[in-house]
Amino acid sequence: MGSWISGSAASCAPSPNTRARKPAHKLWIDFGPLGEKTSSAQLSALYQAEELIGRLVIAAVNLGTRNIAGFSSEVLVLGVPSERGEVVLLEPEREVPVGGRVY
Repeated sequence: MGSWISGSAASCAPSPNTRARKPAHKLWIDFGPLGEKTSSAQLSALYQAEELIGRLVIAAVNLGTRNIAGFSSEVLVLGVPSERGEVVLLEPEREVPVGGRVY
């Protein structure tokens, strides 16, 4: 079973992974004590790579690693679909420490 924790996007590939079924950003996320993990996140419809860097995110961890079109995705960044089906990030409304557990 996975856990939900906060992290900060440490870096993001400059262009989305277009080999994926839905274009997805390649993210490297800092989870503090858990270390840095990677995620293939379908956020490219609403977010540019540079605006994701440093942003707090909520992610599901300990789900296992998945290969997404040649990219190793270790965590699932959480979001909610907009009315048009674009993923809107689920994020804390205030600054919180990275690695903080959601409860």
